[in-house]
Amino acid sequence: MAATDALNSGNVNVGLAPQLGGKLLLLAGAAAVIAVMVVFWMWSQQPDYRVLFSNFSDKDGGAIVASLEKMNVPYKFSDSGTAILVPANQVHQARLKLASEGLPKGGNIGFELLENQKFGVSQFVEQVNFQRALEGELERSIQSIGAVDVARIHLAIPKPTVFVRDQLKPTASVLLNLRAGRTLDQQQVSAIVHLVASSVPDLPISNVTVVDQNGNLLSDVSKKPGANNLDPAQLKYVDDLQQSIAKRVEAIITPIVGAKNVHAEASAEVDFSTQEQAAETYKPNQKPEDATIRSMQVNESNSNSGEVGATGVPGALSNQPPAPAAAPLATTPNATPDTNSTSAQNISPFNTQKNMTTNFEVDKTVRYTQQSMGGIKRLTVAVVVNNIEVVDKAGKVSHRPLSEAEKKQINDLAMQAMGFNKERGDSLSVVNSSFAGEKPEALTEIPIWKQPETVEYSKDALRFIVGLVVLMMLYKKLLKPMLSKLGQPLTLRGPASSPELTVNSQQEVIGSAIPMGSYEQNLGAARQIAMNNPKMVANVVAGWTNGADK
Repeated sequence: MAATDALNSGNVNVGLAPQLGGKLLLLAGAAAVIAVMVVFWMWSQQPDYRVLFSNFSDKDGGAIVASLEKMNVPYKFSDSGTAILVPANQVHQARLKLASEGLPKGGNIGFELLENQKFGVSQFVEQVNFQRALEGELERSIQSIGAVDVARIHLAIPKPTVFVRDQLKPTASVLLNLRAGRTLDQQQVSAIVHLVASSVPDLPISNVTVVDQNGNLLSDVSKKPGANNLDPAQLKYVDDLQQSIAKRVEAIITPIVGAKNVHAEASAEVDFSTQEQAAETYKPNQKPEDATIRSMQVNESNSNSGEVGATGVPGALSNQPPAPAAAPLATTPNATPDTNSTSAQNISPFNTQKNMTTNFEVDKTVRYTQQSMGGIKRLTVAVVVNNIEVVDKAGKVSHRPLSEAEKKQINDLAMQAMGFNKERGDSLSVVNSSFAGEKPEALTEIPIWKQPETVEYSKDALRFIVGLVVLMMLYKKLLKPMLSKLGQPLTLRGPASSPELTVNSQQEVIGSAIPMGSYEQNLGAARQIAMNNPKMVANVVAGWTNGADK
């Protein structure tokens, strides 16, 4: 206590407050340096961020951010603000968790709009909500096509009526925003049109309009195949046919000459016109014995040559027809007819007429022919065959041209593979020639310092080294000197002419700042201090005395 009173008295208290302020400043500076070091270390250990989702709506973005915060997944936005980034090791896990929550929804409102219907809504509002939900579901379905980025659909569904004359058909307008460098062919456009038409009741295909982001009418009726327009499907059919024929020819010749030693090209003329023909042919008359009888009619008539009165005995016997004439079994050459007999006088001669009509079947041929489109009119195939590779006994490789027998063999195989038809006017040309050697593609080797993997590793290593160097510099230049000064004891200063006195932790005066030397020098210095500041010396002596008494 005496030592403390001695220190707090007189001019000793003059230098204590500035030193305490300096200690506090050093402590604050050390804390700031430590904070800077921690920030640099965290920057050097910052993970690599990858894109989680991009090109999302504001509503989906808010829902995704809220879900990431619940999952404690760090995230940040790209410079343009169109993408959400998360650490690379958490991208797939975050996507699966968000997908389980139905995110992102794509900005389209589907039938979930009907889940939160308010009580007491009007029929008009229900119809509008149903139409919005149907449009959203169609937009989601169309956006699943690879070439479509964003789709917008507007449906015009008329109000139903009981009057037939006032009934109107629905219409639909589809606006497609295609991905960069992607296009839709006519079949894909037709598929979108049929998809929309099949999803809306009573919507005809002709009432669906498809437009792209450039304002091009994709569902233009005038572009459909007609008399003067080329059908993309027909062109594709011809191209596939030619490639198929060329592949068949190459496949049959490759086992003979080896791979990459034969090349074939085919050109096909295809007739896409549809023809229908009906023919009725009659052949010349055939021989009666070879012809087929269709019908036969025979007419026979008998008449008397003169008028003869009624003869014979009246009664039933005379009304019967005469008996058929019969030749006599024996005749006498000299016999003469009995002209006086009654039968000869009563019978007079008859005229007999017989007609026969025969109808034969007419030899007629009726032929009805319908030729479907896509028939091949003419085929032209060109085949180039490389020289045969020959290896001698010494292992030296050489090439020789094909012999005539080999050329004929290849020619026959190619004709069979292509389906050669002479009557159709097909042609085949086989040429044997030495192939020009393929020049190896000059690949410019990327220097190791330009390879993407090396660049990424270099960035990570550079970031780590920079952080480590900055930490070492901050430690040596700032933190270590500050810690050294904070570890020094407090120094009590008197007047400018008096020496410095230090106090230990028990607040006792341990000595004076007298330089070490000989006894005479120390004694002279003590006398000088006593003469300059006798009050301080008296206080020190009093403290020693009180301590000795205790």
